[in-house]
Formats: sequence, structure tokens, C-alpha cells
Amino acid sequence: MNNAVMNPTNTTAGQSKKPVILFIHGAFMTPDSWAPMRNYFIERGYETMAPAWPYHDRTTESLRNKPSQDLGKLGLKEVVDHYVRIIQALPEKPILIGHSFGGLITQILMDRNLGAAGIAIDPAATKGINPGAYKTASKSAAPILLKPWRKTARLTFEQFQFAFVNTLSLKEQKEAFSYAVPETSRIFFQSAFASFNSASPLTVNFKNGNRGPLLIIAGEEDHIVPAAMVKKNFELYNQQSGATTQYKEFPKRSHWIIAEKGFQEVADYIMNWIPVSVQTR
Repeated sequence: MNNAVMNPTNTTAGQSKKPVILFIHGAFMTPDSWAPMRNYFIERGYETMAPAWPYHDRTTESLRNKPSQDLGKLGLKEVVDHYVRIIQALPEKPILIGHSFGGLITQILMDRNLGAAGIAIDPAATKGINPGAYKTASKSAAPILLKPWRKTARLTFEQFQFAFVNTLSLKEQKEAFSYAVPETSRIFFQSAFASFNSASPLTVNFKNGNRGPLLIIAGEEDHIVPAAMVKKNFELYNQQSGATTQYKEFPKRSHWIIAEKGFQEVADYIMNWIPVSVQTR
């Protein structure tokens, strides 16, 4: 990968008037997971950023061998607050593109009117959705939730195969697994018990009409975030609020939709969807 992709603070500033795209990775991942998608948009004149979550800003090898002692303390609020600070330091609102838990975070940030536009790809469940009601989502999260005494989690290759890359060839699955790192367990328990917490950090105001446009994307064959769950997420939004919310489902895609074969089709759709008023401001 070239240095412009590897360094999350490096952008192509000055080459275009197009707004910055800020990529938000998901759980068990680092910004490296965005490399194909970032390159796609850089090649088309966009400035990009992909800041890491707290305690994720090291090489994959380093994170695997010695994750931070504080990783298990990390909750969703701390991750969201981290991105709020980054966005507030920018001269203009960025376009937000998030995957998995990053897709949930994108929705929270859009609700706070911090994005010019938002794209939530295979987003983790917001408050109001019960992930346990979806068989493959429940199976994907079970290895974490059945061990509440563990503050951090690691996915085995077999668990990763089922949850993230179920439609890929074995070779492609192994390549994708090379991106996986240990993760805080806390965010998964916050997700599982969101409905019982009136102050859940997973809360989104689905009636908010004062935010930018939002596109929610699902992968048809996704196990950990099933398309039916993503569609439910979309349906929670009030279409009469005055804010644009749209839904798109891509056939035969796994949770690795952002980097598997055919990711360019997803990127093409996103680029064409980004409102002209945002592209040219």
C-alpha cells in the first residue's frame, strides 16, 4: 500500500475542491481495512482520512502480539467522542463512510450533524434493534457474549470465516483474516443490552430532520450484520422528517463488502450517490 493510504492523517489536500471523506473502520479492524476503498476515492480526486479507533493505531502485527492493556476499557462512547474531536478540528464537515460498528458510529455522528453526508455500510445495530433476533448475528457474537469475564476478544479463523467472509474463497478468507486484530468486548455487551439502557451510547434520533443525507448499505449474504437487520435499521428512520435516508442492498456480498471482489461496484454507487451539492461545494 502507498503511504497516502497507510497514514490516516495524510490527505491529497489542494488537488480538488471536493470534501474530505473520513472513513471509520469497524470492530476487529484497523484503518488498513479501508485501503482498497480509500485508493478508489483518492484516484478520483477526493481527500481521505481514516483515523484509527483508540488503541488501534499500530500495525496489525503489533496489535495482535501485544494489544493495549486499556483496550478492554474502550466503550462506544469513547470511540464516538474520539471521532467528534477529529471532525471538529476540520475546517468543514466531511463525508462519513463507516463499516460495521463504524456504520453505527456514522449514524450517531450524522445525528449530531457532524457530517455533510453519511454512508453506513453493514452497520452494527442501533438501539431499537435486537441483534439476538437474527440467527447468524447471534451465532457470530456468541463467542464474545458467552465469555463476559473476558474484557477483550480475539476471533479464531473459523469464527472470522463465518462472521466476516462466508462467501469468499479460502485464499481470500485468509487474506482478509490478516487484517483482524483483538477487540474490546465492551461494545458487544453495550449492543446486546442497549434496549435496557435509557442512556445507551447506541441511541440515534430517527426523527432528526436537521442532518445531512444518509445512505445505508447492506450485503445480502452478510452473517454478522444480516441484510434483514440493516433493512430494519433503515425502516426505523422517519421518512417524513425532512432528512434524506436511502437503502441499498448488494447481492452475494459478505461482511467484507468493503474489500472483497466487486467492492468497486459498491464504491461506484457511493460516489454517484454523494449529492452534487456536496461534491461541488
